[in-house]
Amino acid sequence: MTAPTGRRERKKAATRQKIADAALRLFLERGYEAVGIRDVTAEADVAVTTLFAHFPSKEALVFGHDQDFERRLTEAVTDRAPGEPLIPALRREVQALVRHCTGDGSAPIWRLIDASQTLLDYEKSMRLRHAESLAAAIAADLGLPPATTACRTIARFVIDAYSLAREAADPEAALDEIFRMIEAAWAAARPSADPTGTTEP
Repeated sequence: MTAPTGRRERKKAATRQKIADAALRLFLERGYEAVGIRDVTAEADVAVTTLFAHFPSKEALVFGHDQDFERRLTEAVTDRAPGEPLIPALRREVQALVRHCTGDGSAPIWRLIDASQTLLDYEKSMRLRHAESLAAAIAADLGLPPATTACRTIARFVIDAYSLAREAADPEAALDEIFRMIEAAWAAARPSADPTGTTEP
């Protein structure tokens, strides 16, 4: 995540982190369903309006890196080096995200999510949103409509690769296997460049 530079931005980031830390502490101690918004605001010593200025919902408190992950996935497409193939660029970013989400201290958070149907449903909707954003970025890179089936399909595969690798006993080996299949699928199904000269990734 890009570090905030201005004093106001740093203060906002610190408040957001304080709220997220307080929420996670309570969720892990009591369980997600047993903790209310006012419990979190009391623990973080902020107003309810302040919490909702940083997080749109209670579920979002658990997935604090949601927007950052979405941005990183789309930027893996839009900011890759000229001539760099699409799938290796996406694999590198997914690998970084998996490492982040399987690092030390992550297991209790995933147990918390797995124990709550509300959080599982939220995670599913979040993955679908990430897939649509990624599909739009891929399609734009090719000069195609966002709803292009091949772009949406590959985007779904990439998002699922993240989930499957995160849950695997050997995430690196899982990513190698999954991305070999994604590479083959993209080679077989990728749309042609548009007539204006946009090159295929």
